[in-house]
Amino acid sequence: MHLSRRALLSTAAAAAATAVVVPQAAAGTRPPALSEGVRHIPLEGAVNVRDLGGYRTYDGERVRYGRVFRADELGKLTEADVRTVAGLDLARVVDFRVPFEVGQNGPDRLPPGLTPVARPVSDLGLFAQLLSVIGSADPVRQEEALGGGRGEELMRAIYRAFVTDQDNRARFAETLRDLSGEVRGPLLYHCTSGKDRTGWTSYVLLRALGVPEASARQDFLLSNVFRAEADRRTREAVRERGLMENPDLLIPVQEVRSSYLDAALDEAERDYGGLFGYLRDGLSLSAWTLLGLRFRLVS
Repeated sequence: MHLSRRALLSTAAAAAATAVVVPQAAAGTRPPALSEGVRHIPLEGAVNVRDLGGYRTYDGERVRYGRVFRADELGKLTEADVRTVAGLDLARVVDFRVPFEVGQNGPDRLPPGLTPVARPVSDLGLFAQLLSVIGSADPVRQEEALGGGRGEELMRAIYRAFVTDQDNRARFAETLRDLSGEVRGPLLYHCTSGKDRTGWTSYVLLRALGVPEASARQDFLLSNVFRAEADRRTREAVRERGLMENPDLLIPVQEVRSSYLDAALDEAERDYGGLFGYLRDGLSLSAWTLLGLRFRLVS
């Protein structure tokens, strides 16, 4: 498929602000099961859509399937995809993208009667910066922006802001309150690539439910599996169109890495004494809310 320069730039920025792909099943078939019961939702217009159920908690119970879904952007769903999403019986969709991202890539395409709730979480301007840097087609500028470990540091800064930024904390808290019982029915949350803002929310939620750290981290890192092929194609495309001599500069911002997650966790330790201090004091979640999460989402 031929993409215009604007569309290619936007796709590249979306992919990079995220990188062996799991074979996608035909529409309407049961999502394939991965380790520890992880279920991927195969769609044509999105690659990183998953049911967050299936993980075991410390006490041997399991996170319920069909209650919480995590995703990348939903603006490119096909008619078949929309029917698949309709089958999830969602009560709410939460969009963590900032307005610039929505303006570039379009609003969610959802089943009739389902309107996304906008809860923008800052990407510290990464998406807009990537559009500019890739669009410049200037290898020197691109190296200065993303080379020499600068891409990794950009990502760590974004993750630290998940903890330090008051507005970001409010958006995450609202979503966890929804899941604790304020919204009746399944909920899906997403950002552009479904790996950073969505990945942090999923990690925090799984830990709050009593899922061991190793399993919650595994879920976080699975974005690298589901995004790999799409992001590889993006790197090929920007090279073929002459936009980047070294598209591998995008890899640190395409991937999720344990060091990014650790940047947020270290900040939570500094500011709140740890992850559960972040939940209690940073997100201002009451004991009742945390109990509600467990009651609704674990069996």
